[in-house]
Amino acid sequence: MSKNSPFTLLNENVQISFSGGRTSAYMLYEILKANDGLPDNAFVLFQNTGKEMPQTLDFVQEISERWNVPITWLEYEVTEDGKNGFNVVNHSSASRNGEPFDKLIDKYGRLPSARIRFCTGILKIETGQNYLKSLGWKHWHNAIGIRADEMRRTIYKVKGRATPLYPLADAGKTKQDVELFWAQQPFDLNLPMVNGKTIKGNCDFCFLKSEATLAMMAREHPELAQWWIDAEKRTGNRFERKRDLATFVDYVGKQQDWIFDETDFFCQTDGGECTG
Repeated sequence: MSKNSPFTLLNENVQISFSGGRTSAYMLYEILKANDGLPDNAFVLFQNTGKEMPQTLDFVQEISERWNVPITWLEYEVTEDGKNGFNVVNHSSASRNGEPFDKLIDKYGRLPSARIRFCTGILKIETGQNYLKSLGWKHWHNAIGIRADEMRRTIYKVKGRATPLYPLADAGKTKQDVELFWAQQPFDLNLPMVNGKTIKGNCDFCFLKSEATLAMMAREHPELAQWWIDAEKRTGNRFERKRDLATFVDYVGKQQDWIFDETDFFCQTDGGECTG
């Protein structure tokens, strides 16, 4: 066990938040190395929204098998008394058609947006917390995969019962460290990277993705947009107030390829990522 390392876990209950991406997977690797495996008081949690890319689900399963680490797969559920709860699933039984997300939208009768990201708050953060509370945990630390080059995303105040930890940031690890690590591994997340970011990661047509990324998704995976289009029609709302997705996907489908080579045609800026 490595002494005085940011990856050495405290002798307390610890949640290791695994988003299914390369950065949080690298964090998990360093934690396993520093602690000679996963301590009994630590749980690796992956919260599936039902709209993750298939490659993400496969990557989570491969991590578990190759590194011999148990990963608890969770999904949002509405309990019989109408409260927010969870289901424990696995790679085989995990939702792949947005079912947990549908339950969230139907319960609250509205869509999340960049301003009100209750999808992250409930589907990921609260779902994980509800599971840990069911184990009898009162308070714990939550290791989150945010790097040193994205310190603006760190929030050190206690969230509910969890005190956040940022071992990658505390260790000075940047996206270059993550890229170097995966370049040396015999396997990887089978999703493309642009400028160090997995552009198809997290929920497939997430409204936090840049317009350019959504246009690329609409061109390459138009079938994945249908769930988001149906959600907008069902609620009469929009995920992005400036556009409805059906019109956007239809517009992209009618354009010639040159617009994807023109860097100023679509907005390149995204609104962030989901962390839990």
